[in-house]
Amino acid sequence: MYYTERLQQLREDSDLTQEQVANALGLKREQYRRYETGINEIKASHIIKFAKFYNVTTDYLLGLTNKKN
Repeated sequence: MYYTERLQQLREDSDLTQEQVANALGLKREQYRRYETGINEIKASHIIKFAKFYNVTTDYLLGLTNKKN
């Protein structure tokens, strides 16, 4: 599983919109959408922000493990 799928899955499981996540992390919605759809590669600093926001490991977010914590 690629991080784009994990981002979408985590967001939907949290009942959040792309706009809400983007605002919480100080991003523009379009920038977040491009990360979630894979149009843009995600920066390492944003991977860390997403992992902290969703309370998961970066390995989980990147699809390297199925263990969230």
